[in-house]
Amino acid sequence: MLVVSAIISGLGLGSMYGLIALGFHVTYVVSNTVNFSQGSSMMLGAVLGYVFGIRLGWPMPLAILIALILCALFGLVVERTLVRPFAERGSNAWLMATVAGGIVLDNSVLFTFGKEPRGFPSVLATKPIDLFGAGVYPLQLVIPLAGLGIAVALHLALNRTRVGKALLAVVQNKDAAQLMGINVRLAVASSFALSTVLAGLAGLLIAPLYSVHSDMGTLFGIKAFAVAILGGITSAWGVMLAGLVYGLLEALVTAFFGSTYTQIVVFSVVIVALTLMPNGLLGRAAVNKV
Repeated sequence: MLVVSAIISGLGLGSMYGLIALGFHVTYVVSNTVNFSQGSSMMLGAVLGYVFGIRLGWPMPLAILIALILCALFGLVVERTLVRPFAERGSNAWLMATVAGGIVLDNSVLFTFGKEPRGFPSVLATKPIDLFGAGVYPLQLVIPLAGLGIAVALHLALNRTRVGKALLAVVQNKDAAQLMGINVRLAVASSFALSTVLAGLAGLLIAPLYSVHSDMGTLFGIKAFAVAILGGITSAWGVMLAGLVYGLLEALVTAFFGSTYTQIVVFSVVIVALTLMPNGLLGRAAVNKV
């Protein structure tokens, strides 16, 4: 029973890490940059969903839609103000700028939303169902399916559609992409909007299983970046697979050894894995053209 419960919990948790990490993947393959405020974007999705759906009493589908739109707008703001000015000058200062942007957002929500954790009711059944002797909430089964479905859709969209191929062409050669009629700035901005939507969706999915508060995304963001690197940040499949493995390992260590050892064991495994596989599970080594 304990093993089954840990596996189901780990798959749900791993899917959340994978979704946030997919945001890192999207911006990296399009612009060779990442948004280190992804964890804050996750928190923003959950908080906005709570404010619109619970506090203001809007229909939950509408509340979720507006929350995700606002997350996309946050991604556009991050790209325009915290990434583009530095990236276009060849500076890596966007690394610290996006970290600072996340901190500003976290504290802005702290002052406006408050610091007390709040419960987020599930739109699915609230009573657990029996699965192999373990009590499982329906949302815990939906989350992994949603995560895998989004990973599949993202992979197909980037590799099989004209728009997706245009996005991937931007990071290869911006000048050539512009000559082919691709709006490079729009492509990069779109990747950031998509990345924050994925993070916001992760926050909305995980909120009913946890509490909603201003710093809920901090640790999620750090772990999601570790997942992105572990999976091979250039591979959507690798990122989601790494998320599931990470979540399972974390849940099993917590179940059998206690939460005291969770971060020690899991991050030690990450270090060993990256030592053995520097490019991640399914990542590819960068090719330098001369």
